Amino acid sequence: MFRYIVKRTLFMIPLLLGITIICFFVMRLAPGSPTDLQTQMNPKASVEMKERLKTLYELDKPIHVQYFSWLKKISHGDLGISFSSDHRPVTAKIMERLPITIIIEFLSLLIIIAIAIPLGVLSAVHQNSLFDKIAGIFVFIGFAVPTFWLALLLMIFFGINLGWLPISGLRSLNYEYLTPWAQFVDLAKHLVLPLFISAFGGLAGLSRYMRANMLEVIRQDYIMTARAKGLSERDVIYKHALRNALLPAITILGLSIPGLIGGSVIFETIFAIPGMGQLFYMAVMARDYPTVMGILFIGAILTLLGNLIADVSYAVADPRIRIS
Repeated sequence: MFRYIVKRTLFMIPLLLGITIICFFVMRLAPGSPTDLQTQMNPKASVEMKERLKTLYELDKPIHVQYFSWLKKISHGDLGISFSSDHRPVTAKIMERLPITIIIEFLSLLIIIAIAIPLGVLSAVHQNSLFDKIAGIFVFIGFAVPTFWLALLLMIFFGINLGWLPISGLRSLNYEYLTPWAQFVDLAKHLVLPLFISAFGGLAGLSRYMRANMLEVIRQDYIMTARAKGLSERDVIYKHALRNALLPAITILGLSIPGLIGGSVIFETIFAIPGMGQLFYMAVMARDYPTVMGILFIGAILTLLGNLIADVSYAVADPRIRIS
């Protein structure tokens, strides 16, 4: 098992390098540049000032030279200095917001696993029942409804019309003056809508994959043999069928992690959550190349780690993968 993990970890290094190359060169194809955005609204900005800014940001060098310079800094743990007006280190800006994004994505993943897997199993066991049809309607809605549109509807209904939930930020204005329990409740209320929006699409998809996998597994011969031996239906489903049905679902779950990270840009911007997604959106709009590359680099690492966890989970669920 240790050998398997080491092999998969080493494979991540060239993959991560390839991701950074693609992101670095594609980012430069976007129209506009940091110097244009910083000087176009300043009537006193001269051509010489723009050239000095390019030299300061090393934008006057060939793109491959810029990439290797960035890669050298990355190898020393330096993500560079932001092009924004605060000129803060990119590492500091990301570390301020990364924990918020990771916590929200982790909670979303737990919600998806806790609801989607039982929902898919029950839908498969009770195929064509009323429960299965209702779950199918839920899944189709989850696939069809745009996330940003649903977020706006929920904000209007629960936040404005009913006034039950806050619609922006993570804390109320009087958060510091509340008791510890009241602070926890306040934080939980602020997270309800973002967590629901973050988990909604993945919940629908994984439950449908889980249902299809279970329907295929419970028709296998060894399931019929287990029933013929007199095992209870609970043991047949949850001890024999579920473990094999989880294998494709683990892969889908690992591949859904990039979607969760990318989706944070949408819901963090809509709900004004100071996370990495909101920082990424502002950096893209400002053509803040170091911040954009830093966030993409961190996101790539988290995505590859998610795939590694999926591979390890695959090996845990199926001993044949460890042996091979």
